[in-house]
Amino acid sequence: MRKAQIAALTAATLVVAGAYYGLADALDLAPGPLTASTGDYEVLPFPTPSAQALEPDAVVGLDVDAPLPDTGTLAAMAQRLASDTLVGTATTGVSVIDVATGEQLVDHGATTPLTPASSNKVPVAWAALSLMGAEHTLTTSTVLSGSTVTLVGGGDVLLAEDAGDPDSTVGRAGLGDLARATAEALKDQGVTSVSVALDDTLFTGPTWNSGWESGNEAWVAPIQPIMIDVTAHENTGSYPTDPAMDAATAFTTHLKEAGITVNGEVARAAASEGATELAAVKSAPLADILAVSLKASDNTMTEVEGRLVALAAGQEASFTGATQAVVDQLKADGFDMTGVTMLDCSGLAKGNKMPAQLLAQIIARAAGDEGGTVGRSLIAALPVAALDGTLDDRFLGSAGAGTVRAKTGSLDTNASLTGTVVTADGRLLAFAVITDGFAAGGLYSARVAIDNDLVTPMAACGCSG
Repeated sequence: MRKAQIAALTAATLVVAGAYYGLADALDLAPGPLTASTGDYEVLPFPTPSAQALEPDAVVGLDVDAPLPDTGTLAAMAQRLASDTLVGTATTGVSVIDVATGEQLVDHGATTPLTPASSNKVPVAWAALSLMGAEHTLTTSTVLSGSTVTLVGGGDVLLAEDAGDPDSTVGRAGLGDLARATAEALKDQGVTSVSVALDDTLFTGPTWNSGWESGNEAWVAPIQPIMIDVTAHENTGSYPTDPAMDAATAFTTHLKEAGITVNGEVARAAASEGATELAAVKSAPLADILAVSLKASDNTMTEVEGRLVALAAGQEASFTGATQAVVDQLKADGFDMTGVTMLDCSGLAKGNKMPAQLLAQIIARAAGDEGGTVGRSLIAALPVAALDGTLDDRFLGSAGAGTVRAKTGSLDTNASLTGTVVTADGRLLAFAVITDGFAAGGLYSARVAIDNDLVTPMAACGCSG
């Protein structure tokens, strides 16, 4: 979002609606309290949900015998959304796929490339799981060469500042633990005085994407391969300017506390080829990490995940390498990438283009019998309506509560929703909807329309042909 728009939203007369939805709600970093009543609705500047979030029933399995919804009824829902004044002149793309058969039930502009916003994170998650596996972990290590200890970043941006928590995804590995293990290894070798270096060369290229608008610094950190719990900065409006060095500084402090003398300041330097490993800590498995990043729509984490895909694919770990590796992996997995333009992995770039059909196809395969561990991990990582993540206060008290799992997407002129819904008849559908190009300030209205015109009616659908 442009700085001018941010300033206007936060300082203009629409303080409540603008500041909340234009800043915190935009980009999915703070979900908005939207209602999804299936009845008539009135657009209010800041509606307060009257219902509490509903605990969803157990996830309904794939029932091939459940009645299939009438395609004409579903198509009418998509048309209602596309013609709703709440989306104005935006272009709308809708794809609905029956998971059991793979049949596309709705194609409303489904092959038109549109700006997906944070639904862009869905193909990145698929590529990461497909290429690296759900159990893949990230290693942060230290090595010794001469009298220099080098902290080597391995892509973990959820590091605890001190002690790690083996039962947590965020902060599973701790810099304090790594420092103490390093100190012990040094003392075993009779070394008590060292210099410290930071090796953050795992990623290459710029840390900022040229496709991002000025002002997005509030929603994403510089992309580096080592950070102290980046999620701690969500909804704060600011990120560290050099998170990798912050991690190195914390490590050095704990190394000193463990009895090692550190000479001089931390330097940036790649580890020597002949360096010997001293200690290492490991992250939580990739599936758990993705659950954090997708539920919160964390931009920094997703950009890092894209670079890890690039490394696994033998590509350069840059913005360009990451997006190319994601596209290549989806092609290798049989998805049609026609019309896809990926400038980043997070979805912040408005120049990203993706057909709704592709997003729905990814979800349909993930949710189907052939989805395997990749698919199960992806579906499990999606926010659940009226329960958690960026859907924790959408679909409250409606048929969508607990029956919709979906990735949200929000920019100032774009909104999307990509996931699964179980109909009232028990049929599992995959869907993707994108509204692209409504007037700035229309995000709330577009999201209400998506929820009320399409997704909630699909959840309530006892509409077999």
